[in-house]
Parts: sequence; structure tokens; C-alpha cells
Amino acid sequence: MYRKIMVPLDGSQLSEGIVPHARSFAEALKVPVELLHVIDPEIITTFSDPEHGRYVDVVEADMQQHGIRYLEQVARKQLERRSSDAFAVTCSVVIGKPAEAIIDRAAAEPGALIAMATHGRSGVQRWLLGSVADKVLRAAANHLLLVRTTGEAKNTGAAPLKAVIVPLDGSTVAERVLPSVSFLAKKMDLEIVLLRVYSLLGSAYYGVEGYAPDLGELEGQIRGEAREYLDMKIKQLKGEGLERVSSVLLQGFGAEEIIGLARKTPENLVAMCTHGRSGVGRWVLGSVTDRVVRHSGNPVLVMRASAEGN
Repeated sequence: MYRKIMVPLDGSQLSEGIVPHARSFAEALKVPVELLHVIDPEIITTFSDPEHGRYVDVVEADMQQHGIRYLEQVARKQLERRSSDAFAVTCSVVIGKPAEAIIDRAAAEPGALIAMATHGRSGVQRWLLGSVADKVLRAAANHLLLVRTTGEAKNTGAAPLKAVIVPLDGSTVAERVLPSVSFLAKKMDLEIVLLRVYSLLGSAYYGVEGYAPDLGELEGQIRGEAREYLDMKIKQLKGEGLERVSSVLLQGFGAEEIIGLARKTPENLVAMCTHGRSGVGRWVLGSVTDRVVRHSGNPVLVMRASAEGN
């Protein structure tokens, strides 16, 4: 499924908040990790001073060497491995605009999972993580593992994961994440929690003019259909050899209920698609995913609905 985990880092503790999660994936999937540092050409120009011998090529070489030393230090401190769960680690430094460089490098390797932090201003010579991650989220065809970091969590060791929450809205678009979830659940020994959120807003306006539907009856119908749908998906996943599959049915608004359930579920990962309008009474998946990534403290595995499974 994944042939590499690409971890963009900008030199800050905030960006390193993703490393424990990337390590968890690498250990379970036995795939290599590439630590990536991108140097913006504008930063090189800013620190150049030809009058004092600080030519562009000299500054660029110095920054590249500094970037490699930084990545190697992260690899030693945060990706030390036992022989039983060993995975290769490489360090790369490239010149370019951070978001574009990350997207282009990952696009050259369709089997690469991009893992990065999504929040925080990282200081001079570093990225505005929210802005870079947002651009990558919107434009990358690769799967993404995103986590909103605050700098408070320890960035050492592997992040424990016990469950994967899978929001579904009844559409084939949202279901495209299921093959990836099934694979990861088997490899990482995760419980699968299928989540369906429904809302009555908008539903009551359908019908002939002047007719007000019985909301209690309408809710019962919607809830019954949603429960039947979840039961069908549980049966499907168990037919693939997955035993620990459960479901949660909630009334409310997509993003808020997803975030709420994630906060109540310890050591979880949220896995969902990012694109596609799913029909009457369903979510605009891109908008929901964006809000979950921005406001949830849980790692979010994001897959573009238009992309082929890796």
C-alpha cells in the first residue's frame, strides 16, 4: 500500500510532532522513512551578502549542510529502532517553495504517504505550518497523515494507536477510504469504528407545498436507514477477516461529531476522504475534512476521493 513515509520538517519542535505517528506507521508497515527539509529560495537570498563574501551558492550550501545535520539529529533521537521493527531512514534537503516541493516530490512516488504537522508558526527560516499543510492537503494526490501540533507533546517514541475512526455518509465517495483502512487495521492491529452522522436540517423541506412532515417519523426513517447501512458495512469488513469492527450513529453535524467522538476515543486515528459532494443530507467531504484536520488533536489520515488507491 505505502512504499515510503515522507516526513517534511522545518527545523521546529512543532513540525516534529508528526514524527511519533510516522514512526508508528513505519514500524507496523515495515516501510522506509524519508525526512525532508525544504529551503525556500527567498530565505537564501535574504541571508546572502555578496559584499562580505556571502554569495548565494555559499549560503545555499551552508543551509543544505545545516539541514542535513538537523535531519540526521532527528533520525538519531526520534527514530531509534529495535532490530525487530527496523526500517530505513534517509534524509533529504531540497530547494524550493515548501508546499510545491513536498507535493512534487511525493507525486514522483505515488506510493509515498506524506506525514506532516498542520499548525503553528515556526519562526525565521521556517514554515507557517498551517499554510503549507493546507496547500498540500488541497493539492497533493498522495495520501496524507496530518496532525495538529502544539509543541506540548513529547516527540520521542512511537505514538500508540488502538483504533481507527471512519466517518461515512452513505456515499461511494466516502467509502473509498475503506480498502486502505482495512489494510491498516490488519497491519497495525486496529479496531475499526464506523461513524455515521445524520441531520434533519434540510430534510424537512422536501415534499409538496404546504406539507410539514412528521419530524419524529422522519428521524426514525433516517436513523433506520443509517443503521442498516452501518450494519451492512460491518458485515462487509468482517467478511474480509476483520473481527474488531463496531459502529456509532450520531445526530448532528459532520465535523463536530467526528471531532467529539475522536476526543472520547483514546489513541485513535481518523481516516476519511477529502473531496466530493455526496448528495442531499450528506456532507461536502472536503469541507468536513478540512474542519476535522484544523480542529482535532487526533492524527487524520486523508485520502483524495479522486485519487487511485496506493
